[in-house]
Amino acid sequence: MSQANTLYERMRSWLPLIPPLLLLAGTYWLNQQVQPLPPQADDSKRHDIDYAMENLSSVTLDEQGQARYMMTTEKMWHYPDDDSTHLQLPRLVSLLNKQAPLLIWGQTGTISSHGEDIYLYDKVKVIQLGNTDKNEMAFSTDYLHVIPDKDQAETDHPVTMTNAHDTIHAVGMSLDNKLRYISFLSDVHATHDTVSR
Repeated sequence: MSQANTLYERMRSWLPLIPPLLLLAGTYWLNQQVQPLPPQADDSKRHDIDYAMENLSSVTLDEQGQARYMMTTEKMWHYPDDDSTHLQLPRLVSLLNKQAPLLIWGQTGTISSHGEDIYLYDKVKVIQLGNTDKNEMAFSTDYLHVIPDKDQAETDHPVTMTNAHDTIHAVGMSLDNKLRYISFLSDVHATHDTVSR
C-alpha cells in the first residue's frame, strides 16, 4: 500500500470523530456565553443612613386634635436596612390632660419602626411633676422603654427614685402616668427623711 493510501485510510478513520468534536467545541463556546455575571455588591445589605435631621421638634395630637406629647432631639437619623431610627439627646414631654407633665430624657435613643415604642439609653431621667414641689418625683436609670400613646414607661435595669422625703433604689420599674401608678419590681431599698429636701 502506498504512503498516500495509508494517509487517506487514517484520515477516513478519524472522519466519524469530527462531528462530535465540533459539537463539543460548540457546547463549550455556548457554556462560556451563558456563565452568570460575577456577584455584584448588594447595596441592600449596607448599613448606611438614608436621612438625618437636626434640632427636630414634633408634637403628636390625640383624636380631639389636642397636643398629646412632644418630642425634641438634637439629631435623628434612619437606617433603611433594619428600619431603625436613632436619636441623640432626645426629650419627651407627656401632655396628658388633667395631669401634670411627665418629662423624660436620655443621652441616646431609638424609635421602633412604627413609632409606638421609644427606647432611651444612658443617663435617663424622668420627672413626674406634681401640684407642688413636694409631690414631684425624679427617676434615674440607664435604660427606659417608653410607650407614649399609653403614657407608660418601664425598665428592667437598676433605677433610683427620689422625692421630697424618700429615696428608693430598685431593679426594674413600671410607671403609668395616666393612673399615676409606679411599681418597683425587685431588690427594693428605701430610705425616708422626715426633713424635706
